Amino acid sequence: MVRGRIVHSARRACTVVACVGLVAVACADSSSRSSDVGLTAAAAAPEPQKPAPAAPQQPFDGARAWAHLERQVQFGPRPSGSPALTATRQYIVEQLKAAGIAVREQAFVGKTPAGDVAMANVIGTIPGRRPARVAIASHFDTKRSPAFRFVGANDGASSTAALLELARILKDSRPEFTLELLFLDGEEAVNLEWAGTDNTYGSRHYVDAARRDGSLKTIRAFLLVDMIGDRDLNIKRDSASTPWLNDVIWGAARRLSLDRYFVPQETTIGGDDHFPFLQAGIPSVDIIDLEYDQWHRPGDTLDAVSARSLQVVGDVVLAALPQIEARLARSPR
Repeated sequence: MVRGRIVHSARRACTVVACVGLVAVACADSSSRSSDVGLTAAAAAPEPQKPAPAAPQQPFDGARAWAHLERQVQFGPRPSGSPALTATRQYIVEQLKAAGIAVREQAFVGKTPAGDVAMANVIGTIPGRRPARVAIASHFDTKRSPAFRFVGANDGASSTAALLELARILKDSRPEFTLELLFLDGEEAVNLEWAGTDNTYGSRHYVDAARRDGSLKTIRAFLLVDMIGDRDLNIKRDSASTPWLNDVIWGAARRLSLDRYFVPQETTIGGDDHFPFLQAGIPSVDIIDLEYDQWHRPGDTLDAVSARSLQVVGDVVLAALPQIEARLARSPR
């Protein structure tokens, strides 16, 4: 913001008096005193407080995100409790630390139909000017598929890759609200079919833990990205998501001329990691392409996804965040 300049204009109305052939400028001393009074008043007035300037924002780099996607696929199938998922989690932690982001692991035991499974969420925190938080999340586990080798290039890797790239960009953004980057374990069902509570283990554990320690009330909004790497990207509005968050995100896509990827039609999602947050009363949105034709199929490989799709979603999320923060800042909560 350019601060306005105060201009002092002292009138120099001089009376010329002819006396014994001499010209006297009678107003000079009066004009000087008038100018001094104006300067003193200006100095005494409190200076308006300037809002903290926003940091210049780096652009989202789809190529960087793609490298994170490739690395996850190289680990192979990554179901909860597997050595490959442990390696993936270590990779996420290393990348967040390398970006200078405070990170912690939230370990827990998932009570699954197949017995206890060791799981752990990864939580990165970017301090904002307010302690209240906006959470952006992805799950990083893949579906258990005993019948075929499932590497989840889209379902698991794409959203995690985008979130890691968002972390790099947002680290120095000086956000209004504290940003929490959630990499959630145990989104996929342990049994072959999604049913009952055999799913969303990580998000449910996070919400339960936040409720117990009293921090849940400081989460003001929750943004979930899931299956966003489809080459034929087609993201519809989730009918269960908070309407104003849908409006902000789809509005950002229109401004960026990316509304051919964020289409205006609605879809119904039977369940995902945003549901525990919605049920806790937190405004939440799911950014997901449910029309991916390789969902939970062996063809969910690098050939079916693209860096361009990661770029589109990254650009829209970055464009939407300031509007989300502005909306929350106006809220009395």
